[in-house]
Amino acid sequence: MLFLCYPKCTTCQKAKKYLDDNKIEYELRDIKEDRPKRKELEKWYKSSGLPLKRFFNTSGLQYKALSLKEKLPEMSEKEQLDLLATDGMLVKRPILVTDGKILVGFREQEYSEVLK
Repeated sequence: MLFLCYPKCTTCQKAKKYLDDNKIEYELRDIKEDRPKRKELEKWYKSSGLPLKRFFNTSGLQYKALSLKEKLPEMSEKEQLDLLATDGMLVKRPILVTDGKILVGFREQEYSEVLK
């Protein structure tokens, strides 16, 4: 299981605590230092069933600085994936990649349903 997070993010810290408290093993990857590759993002997006917009960190400084709220609807899927792959801080976090499910963000109930 792969757990991508930004260690300073409080939501990521809550998710990590949940995993640790429940003794769930995972490989930790800092999303800023080792950002997701385009192929990874595309694979996760396709297998998640989520809209691609859910993979964007809409509350992040980069998202706002690039005016992505206005630009994303006009961008193709390819352009969006290419952009996400340029900066780990554009990517919504945490991302948990399990054998059968991709979780974006942290909702304790969702983690419980998928991981138990």
